[in-house]
Amino acid sequence: MAACDASEDGQDSILEPLCFPEAPAVGSISPSLQGSSSEPLVCIFCPELVPPQQKDVLLKHLLLEHKLVIADVKLIADLPKYLLYWRGRFLEQPVVDFCSVIKTNSTGPVEKQEEYFLLCDVLPEDRILREKLQQKRLEEVLEQQQKERDDSSFQHMCMFCSEEFTGNRSSLLNHMAREHSFSIGLPDNIVYCNHFLDVLQSKLDNLQCLYCEKTFRDKTTLKDHMRKKAHRRINGNNPEYDRFYIINYLELGKTWEEVQSEDDRELADDEDDDWSDWQARPVSAVCLFCDHLSNTMDQIYTHMEEAHGFDLHKLRTELNLRFYQQVKLVNYIRRQIHQSRCYGCQEKFESRADVLQHISDAGHVMQLPDIKTWDQPQYYFPTYENDALLCSLTDSDGESDRTNHGEDLPVIAEDISNLRALKQTSVLKQLLKNRGSCS
Repeated sequence: MAACDASEDGQDSILEPLCFPEAPAVGSISPSLQGSSSEPLVCIFCPELVPPQQKDVLLKHLLLEHKLVIADVKLIADLPKYLLYWRGRFLEQPVVDFCSVIKTNSTGPVEKQEEYFLLCDVLPEDRILREKLQQKRLEEVLEQQQKERDDSSFQHMCMFCSEEFTGNRSSLLNHMAREHSFSIGLPDNIVYCNHFLDVLQSKLDNLQCLYCEKTFRDKTTLKDHMRKKAHRRINGNNPEYDRFYIINYLELGKTWEEVQSEDDRELADDEDDDWSDWQARPVSAVCLFCDHLSNTMDQIYTHMEEAHGFDLHKLRTELNLRFYQQVKLVNYIRRQIHQSRCYGCQEKFESRADVLQHISDAGHVMQLPDIKTWDQPQYYFPTYENDALLCSLTDSDGESDRTNHGEDLPVIAEDISNLRALKQTSVLKQLLKNRGSCS
């Protein structure tokens, strides 16, 4: 789940879209692929420094103190160097020259409106920087892999028997595949092999199955389980293992599954397209209020109505909600529930269980605040990036929202004609000015 929190004054401070744990987001890179740099993370605007392990602390600082959000942080191969680069660029030019400006509470009083800045790879300079950092990371990984391929001082004991192997790592990997039917892939596809084996050995020492990761009472029970359940393998969906495979470093923002699927499409170009055996992936939609999962949208709507008394279809009809209004409403409710706040009366609670009890007892399930509260641009952005519920929304009148209500389409970047005025009034511009005068 992505880093998020609510500040002490009640302000919204979700740093990036969250992710339902039952369905990991496709296309995300494991944090371990961002390298193991020991360089501290420095704030782009002020002297704030944090250790590399406290990335979320710095991201929260950037959001709350400087109103800056960095998009897709998990895809940045070397975050310390990325921050240092933009720190230098923001000293040279105003932040609005690089960032999109997002206004919150745009329909409310002027004094309550705030401007947030989004730094993302839509900007060509940012995209080039991310690609360069990714390329440098790939070169380092390939160099490490070549060292391991040529290394003749490898020494490690088999995880399933007492035999010890020395020389090249391939002797151990081939032995485990041949004698114990346990394969982690071809040796030439693996990097950081010693660390990989240590991680697997640690799981076995803790009596943990390598595939389902359940813990057992003794080694004999664990071995019987892995043999009978055919669990003598690793779970390919566990992102913990991504850092040990070269394929995960090849393209920015793409997992091994996506890279392989692209290869399959290229091979299929010369063949007849046959979709007869294609099956849709289960939806796995998550309830707005609890952790209930459903495989169809009808089931999740029925669950929310029967278990929680919430009827989204009824609200859509009564309020004549257009498509993008429904998107903002769903994201608004999800965000409030996540932060243990009643979306109807805005009262804050200690836990999600408490706020759900309050919503039920107070009859606030179908009670929405004034439309200006949730019909805001910030709720175009999904609270959970893999929210299947958003994919099921339709226009209330059955026609395209783009055709009838084009004025409500989200536009992230500001009109370039407003840039001069924004430069003069930017909070960050004033901050940099003050900082320069102090120095």
